[in-house]
Amino acid sequence: MNGVSFTSCGAEDLDITQKEKVIRAVVDLRPKVIVNCAAWTDVDAAENNEEAAAAINSFGPQYLATAAKLCDSKFIQVSTDYVFSGKGRLPWTSQSPCEPMTAYGRTKAEGEKRVLNVYPENSFIVRTAWLYSPWRRNFVKTMINLALNEVCEVNVVNDQIGQPTSAINLAAQMIKLNEFELPPGIYHGTNSGSTTWFEFAKIIFEKVQADPARVIPVESGNYPRVAARPKYSVMDHEGWIGSKVQGMQNWRLALDESFPRILEAFLMEGNGDA
Repeated sequence: MNGVSFTSCGAEDLDITQKEKVIRAVVDLRPKVIVNCAAWTDVDAAENNEEAAAAINSFGPQYLATAAKLCDSKFIQVSTDYVFSGKGRLPWTSQSPCEPMTAYGRTKAEGEKRVLNVYPENSFIVRTAWLYSPWRRNFVKTMINLALNEVCEVNVVNDQIGQPTSAINLAAQMIKLNEFELPPGIYHGTNSGSTTWFEFAKIIFEKVQADPARVIPVESGNYPRVAARPKYSVMDHEGWIGSKVQGMQNWRLALDESFPRILEAFLMEGNGDA
């Protein structure tokens, strides 16, 4: 990516819940930067498996940060809007109190704390939310599937507000974070602006020339989940102000930019796989 040499480790390559293995692997590689994208992301399953989720979301980042410190590597931990309560109506700042309402949120908030306790001098927490990309399953590809397969109506919640975020934009932002030597701390890595899942879905329908009237707004209470979803996930970007790196672009521009690539990936995969 952009001439950056990197080594990618999946779960089969490195189990981040095993401290000794993590330290050995990192010391062998001696990377300049470590970006931890590994996470237990099944929000509902975490409610009944909090200990297992914590092994990945809380202790795994601690072990990686410990290993990074041994090698004097920069460490970037990808975190989430779920560390907040979701009950606010003003954008969450990097200093807003972490009051997670779910097991997933608690384990991610604990992971942030452990990283900053172990290696505050060269660790970066990058919180993100509502991610989509050309790869794997995500909301954009699911809506494309529903739009193109002519399902009569699609119910989408309209009482959760957040920031759709391009994973490609996020990756580019983290590269800049490293290149421009920003100070360690907490940053918010979301595209700017805000919307609801309902409005987001309508725009996706329009992009594939499907009738947006097929998207029906509903309240999240109509679809009870094991874990509560944040009602308000908008994060501010004050951490970038005054630095050499601007905050991420508006979510609509990011979607316009990435949509052709996402649609191409969807069509190559086949409608049933999104």
